[in-house]
Amino acid sequence: MATLDTRVKIASWDERPTAEFDDGSKIAHAVVGLADGADGLTGGTFESVLYYRPDGTSSYVSAMRLTGTLDGRAGAFALTGSGTFDGTTAEGTSEIVPGSGTGGLAGISGTVVSRSTHTDYPYMPLRLTYRLA
Repeated sequence: MATLDTRVKIASWDERPTAEFDDGSKIAHAVVGLADGADGLTGGTFESVLYYRPDGTSSYVSAMRLTGTLDGRAGAFALTGSGTFDGTTAEGTSEIVPGSGTGGLAGISGTVVSRSTHTDYPYMPLRLTYRLA
């Protein structure tokens, strides 16, 4: 397994509530555009469904697709995962969807872990642990 510590730029963030409740909690859908990646990842898209508690903390599930070049092999791959936001730090873990790799990244497997605070913005730090087929 190889490990890549990198970050991608949050180029756009469109989040809208889909349901709001009397206690101040809500469910929202976010579509996030990713660009200007370093170390081989060049961009992608990230979508999530979030549940916000009345105190502003949240839990979410997500789907992401990243593009780039790893170990000289270009392509794309998808991930699904979940995470939390405690009011200060967003943390999430995603797994590469089997069979989602394209081009030179066909057969890729692994995980992505992200941990970020507002000071990281507009970047999303990522730790990609992967194996190429």
